[in-house]
Order: sequence, then structure tokens, then C-alpha cells
Amino acid sequence: MKDILTAPFVEEMKETTANMYRLGWDERNGGNISYMLDEKEVGEYLDLDRVIRTIPTGFDATALIGKIFIVTGTGKYFKNVKNDPETNLGIIRIAKDGTTAELLWGYRDGGKFTSELPAHLMSHMARLKVDPENRVVMHSHPTNTLAMNFIHELDEKALTHTLWQMCTECMVVFPDGVGVLPWMLCGTNEIGEATAKKMEEFRLVIWGMHGIYGVGKTMDEAFGLIETVEKAAQLYMLICNRPRVNTITDEDLVCIAKGFGVKYRKDFLNLK
Repeated sequence: MKDILTAPFVEEMKETTANMYRLGWDERNGGNISYMLDEKEVGEYLDLDRVIRTIPTGFDATALIGKIFIVTGTGKYFKNVKNDPETNLGIIRIAKDGTTAELLWGYRDGGKFTSELPAHLMSHMARLKVDPENRVVMHSHPTNTLAMNFIHELDEKALTHTLWQMCTECMVVFPDGVGVLPWMLCGTNEIGEATAKKMEEFRLVIWGMHGIYGVGKTMDEAFGLIETVEKAAQLYMLICNRPRVNTITDEDLVCIAKGFGVKYRKDFLNLK
């Protein structure tokens, strides 16, 4: 059996968490990632019949029974994942009861998955209905995105429109827009349910004054979505107190969408 520490999915988690910490998106133990894995691939590295222990999830994820995920641990720092993945990450399988996770590897110090796991599982369930190839749910606290929350209207149309205008690539990368939730207490099923509802139409959901959720088929896709929003938010924060001499117009945005062949939220534009 191959060494689990050399598995591509472990390497992806190590590199991605290191990048997110380096960029300042995941201070201390902020942020979390869950990545749905292929059972056959995991079986090359682990004995899938060997369950280390079971952990209640606090949520009925019956629709995900048998699915395997690698998940960041609760209270763990992203900066430590690269040097000690077995303590800071865990591979879990949703048990037959739908409410328990079987630990197959990791959380070596007796820890467990992120407290946001119910929100992640709800988002996985919602996105799989829209896109059966979705695999990643990623949560972080990008600095400029957060700063923008405090001075910009937290309205999906208004916020998406502003972000689209910040740089040409935004319309191409997230033509479906950005979902927005008001401030809610994190770590609860309530915020998880609200996020999952938004995930039915958005791949990005901002938690007001807290952070952002991004999803995707791959780690790069989810990371790239958040990265592009954060770049746009940074540009906005640099110019928001200055007169805007030039801008990307709604007509320009339509031109971009047509040029790249992307389906966009037409109701998020202000065309006459």
C-alpha cells in the first residue's frame, strides 16, 4: 500500500492551506476546507475497512453516506498543515447512519474535523445537485473582501456588480455572481442551511463581516474563485474614496460575457 503522505490529495491540501495562510486569508485557526475524494484512489493508500474511531457530525448527511472527504481539523492552524498533515487533517467517511463520520486517517492528537463541517456537508449536498462533479468546499477570511463588507451595501446584485467592474476577468471567472448572507453566528446549522440555499445558484457565498465560501470541481477552481473576488475587493478598497474617472460599463460587461461565451446573471446589470 502506498504512503498516504505522498497522496496527491494530501499534497493539494498541504499546498493550498500554505498558500491561503501566506496570503493572510486564514489567520490563526480561521478557515476550513473539505475535499471529496475518489474511493478507489483513497483505497490505494488506506485500508478502507479499518476505522480508527467514529465522530458525530451533528447533522444528518444521509445523501452523502459512503462519501469520503479529507477535511481540515478544528482549532488547527493552516500554517501547520504542511509540516504535520496527520495531526491537522483527517480523512473521514460518512457512516451508514448519516450522522456519524468514520475516521480513516489523521487527527492524530485526538482532534476532529472543523466545527463548520455541517455547513460544508450541506453545501456539498446542494452543489452536487447542481454540478455532480463538484468536489471542494473552501472557507476563508480574505482581508479586502472582509473590509469591503463594512463599507459596501451587502446586496447580491450591488456587490456582484461592483466586483465585476473592478477587473475584466471577474465577469469571466464568476459570471454567476456572488451570494451574500447577513452576519450570522458561525458554527451553527442555521448558517449552514442558509449557505447551502445560496449554493443552489452561486459558487461563491459571502458571510457578512466574516468571510467567504467558494466551491469547485477542483481545489484550483475553488481557490481561484476566492482569489479573484479578493483581488477585485482589493482594487475597490484602493479606489473607493477617490473619484472614478474611468470604469467598465454594463455594456462592456455584456461584451466580455459574449466574447468569452459565459452565461451571466443578466438581472445583476443595469442596462436600459
